[in-house]
This record gives sequence, C-alpha cells and structure tokens, in this order.
Amino acid sequence: MRFNLIGPFEIVADDGSVHLPTTPKVCQTLALLLTPPGELVTAESLVRELWGDTPPRSAPATVQTYVHQARRMLDEHGPASRGSRLLVTRPPGYVLEVDPDDVDITVFERLVTRARAALEDDRPEAAAHDLCAALALWRGPVLSNVSAGKILEGRVVYLTELRIRALELRIEAENRLGRLREAIPELRTLVHDYPLNEWFHGQLISALHRAGRRAEALEAYQNLYRILDTELGLEPSPELRRLQAELLHARGPGPAVAPLWKASFAV
Repeated sequence: MRFNLIGPFEIVADDGSVHLPTTPKVCQTLALLLTPPGELVTAESLVRELWGDTPPRSAPATVQTYVHQARRMLDEHGPASRGSRLLVTRPPGYVLEVDPDDVDITVFERLVTRARAALEDDRPEAAAHDLCAALALWRGPVLSNVSAGKILEGRVVYLTELRIRALELRIEAENRLGRLREAIPELRTLVHDYPLNEWFHGQLISALHRAGRRAEALEAYQNLYRILDTELGLEPSPELRRLQAELLHARGPGPAVAPLWKASFAV
C-alpha cells in the first residue's frame, strides 16, 4: 500500500486501486498520521488539528470514531488479512506503521537530502539525478484535496519550501555540469512562478548573459527591478546590481552568478 500526499491525497492499494475516505476529517486524520509516518500522534494533537482551539466536548470520542473508520478502510485494503495492522493504538495516541518508502513525502525529503550531500561532495551528476526524481513526485500542491488545520498547514508550508529548495539545488547542479544555458526555459518559468525569489532571477540573468543574449539579460534584470520596486519598495541585492554593471560594460559572455545554494536554508 502506498500513500501519496504531494498533490491530491490518495491511498493506492497493492492491486493498484486508488482509495480515499469519504469523510473529510478521516482524510485529515490520516494525513496527520502520515506527516511523518511511523511517529506517535497524540489524541490531543488530533483534536487540535481537527477543531483548532475550540473543540467540542465530544472531540475525544469523535477522534476515536475517525480513527476506527480509518483503520477499517486500511484493514480492508491493506495487510490486516495477513495478520498485521497499519494503524495501531499506542497511548497516548496512534501510530501509522508503514514503510517510509511507501509515502511520497518521505521519499521526496530523502532524495533532496541526498542530493544536497552530493553537491557538497562535488557530485553534481548524482545530485541532478536525485533532484529530478524528487521533483517528479510532485502532482500539485501538497494535500490539495484535504482541509488542513494548524498542524498540517505548518507541514504543508515546510514541504512547499523544500520544493523551492530542491529547484534551487537542481539549477545549481545543472550550472556545475555546464548546462545552465539549457535551463533557460525552466528559469523563465521559475521567475514567473516565484517572482520574489532573487536567486532564480539571478540565475536567469546569468544564463542569458553566458549565452550571449545580453539585451535579454538586461531586460530580465529590469523586470526584477520593477517587481521588487512595485511589490516591496526594494532594489535588487548588491550581487545582482554588480551583475547588471558587468552586463552594461560586457563585450561578450560573462561568468555565472556566484553559487548561492550554500547560503540558503538547510535541508
């Protein structure tokens, strides 16, 4: 049995059939138990996730009902017939005992962590391979069909930020492999999707400059300038202003923007 949380939440049985509880709060319960899997989730945490700071008096009993419904569905499509259960009670809460490799978010996190280590070891080809595999797991926003409470919202934000980190690392790997020019179409998409991410803008400007497309590189810089000025009342970073100066005085393709991935947040 596999659990996909990147995109619409779905449970894939061993026969390939896809299942999802019809009760929204049962979906929410399972999602919390899977982020991450194999860890104890207290009944108190489930109450807080499902009802926030104002739970009804019946919340503890209702949580037990939701867990029972989730367990019944997992037993029907999982390994219970072979004498084992996935969702077990372990005071003061519950644990969903599944193989981490069967949960897409844990696979994603492991691939990104491994890719970051590969870049630190100067193995960009291995890093690029793992990052492509990690990003291929994304089918859309995390838990896009689940109503998330305060706890799940925090975990969704973390995974969304980790995806941005993975995109940065992949561009860095392609840069080290001398393939930044080939990444120009993707970089244009990234600066559109993340207009306030200066790192993506810098890589696009640098890639265009190295490709001998100086006018387009200057246009990309001006686009960033307008975005930051309009949205935040800021100027581009000193590094990007220096790159603009290089562009204005350059006679041919120039160097890439200095790698910034080591200064980004840790995985």
